[in-house]
Amino acid sequence: MPLDALCLTAVAAELRAAVAGGKIDKLYQPTRDEVVLYVRGQGENVRLLLSANPGHPRANLTTLNRENPEQPPMFCMLLRKHLQGARILELNQPPLERILEFRLETLDELGDRVERRLVLEAMGRSANLLLLDGEGRIIDCIRRVDGDLGRGQRQLLPGLFYRQPPAPDKLNPFTIEPEELRLVLENPLGKEWDKLLLDSFTGLSPLVARELAFRAGGDRERLAAELEKLKNNVNENGLTPYLLVREGKPVDFTVLPILQYGPETESRPQASFSQMLDEFYERREAADRVRQRGQDLVKAVTSARDRTARKLANQTRELEATRDRERLRELGDILTSNLHAMERGMEVLRVVDFYDPEGREVEIRLDPLLAPQQNAAKYYKDYNKAKTAEQMLTIQLEKGTRELEYLNSVLENLSLAEGERDLQEIRQELVETGYLRRGKTAAKRQKRVSGKPMEFRSSAGLRISVVAVSLQNDFGPFEGKNHEELKDDPLYQAWLGM
Repeated sequence: MPLDALCLTAVAAELRAAVAGGKIDKLYQPTRDEVVLYVRGQGENVRLLLSANPGHPRANLTTLNRENPEQPPMFCMLLRKHLQGARILELNQPPLERILEFRLETLDELGDRVERRLVLEAMGRSANLLLLDGEGRIIDCIRRVDGDLGRGQRQLLPGLFYRQPPAPDKLNPFTIEPEELRLVLENPLGKEWDKLLLDSFTGLSPLVARELAFRAGGDRERLAAELEKLKNNVNENGLTPYLLVREGKPVDFTVLPILQYGPETESRPQASFSQMLDEFYERREAADRVRQRGQDLVKAVTSARDRTARKLANQTRELEATRDRERLRELGDILTSNLHAMERGMEVLRVVDFYDPEGREVEIRLDPLLAPQQNAAKYYKDYNKAKTAEQMLTIQLEKGTRELEYLNSVLENLSLAEGERDLQEIRQELVETGYLRRGKTAAKRQKRVSGKPMEFRSSAGLRISVVAVSLQNDFGPFEGKNHEELKDDPLYQAWLGM
């Protein structure tokens, strides 16, 4: 789920306690959308992650090590120029908005104290990170936006004054008066309770709205009580981070235990919101990175798979064309029996077909350049050619089918890959079986890695081990040989079909 306003409110409280008054020692930009600030606080040094990733924007303290590019991006250089050595004065969040604003004090080029603001808009596809001067003018942003003013869209460009996104025309559920809340919950339009909450109040995610409605069970008074309980937790900074775990994997996170999914989904309380976000998003981002890094393999295997499928389709059509080969032999027999009725230069011979139970005539096409015996021999030759082609095509189709199954299994393995090690094993296998060329840096044969099978647990509680890569099996007698050398080996074909 995206980081909603409630979670961000709790995150802001954590960050405020950790970095307010701290000094920015270092600043890095490991990816296009992420900035990491190394902050020296009162008690300890912390790393503050600010992510404007459209898929999962967030802010949290992180303990994860990220690889930084050798050449810092321009936005990173700009932030270093303005914020290196800056002191974080305060952290503000507009009520129930997915916006964090860090107010900082630093020295300009003349040594004078000046104010800077770093604003994170953690709003999905519109996520952004902006550096402002003391007057609120945009110095630059991680993602420039040349909005359409005619449609009321914001422009986020250097030199313009920063304007926050327009606030939704909804009520704050944590400052609303009891009488006003009662009027809202009258629900005159008869909406579903979760839809009523989403349409009426700001700051509630669909998950939280559904949970409040589920707990209320259709009772208006119980719904008001659940809202009051959540309100007290928010106002007293009493929100608790919960990681939702299903079948051993984190699937979501929120600020209260979730009951609507039943016992198959566990709500696990976490030590902090930052720790929860680190764990949840690191898994998701690691999977994204694996998918991105494996795209070249997917492309190569898909291309080989499609090429093999086209070849199989052509061979199938050619095999179908050999099904009538017996008729070629019969026509040769008929011509041989009627040589006396033929002469060079004829294009068609019309004679009785003694293979036809009813004794009907048949027209047999002839090559006018050939003698009668040669025309008969040509039909026998075509018959033998079709017979041989059937045998060869049958073998090739069996090989091609196994090869197609193998390539599909590799694509399945790529979809199951959980890390760089898995990708390296698959890449090594494709090189050794001839589907990929060995890169220059891998000219020398690398020592084979033997990855551990992935383990899953079924709904019945059984442990299932999946060998994700064929190299995790014994390559046996095929060691050191490529696909071209092995393609006609029946043992290799059997191995491909495993």
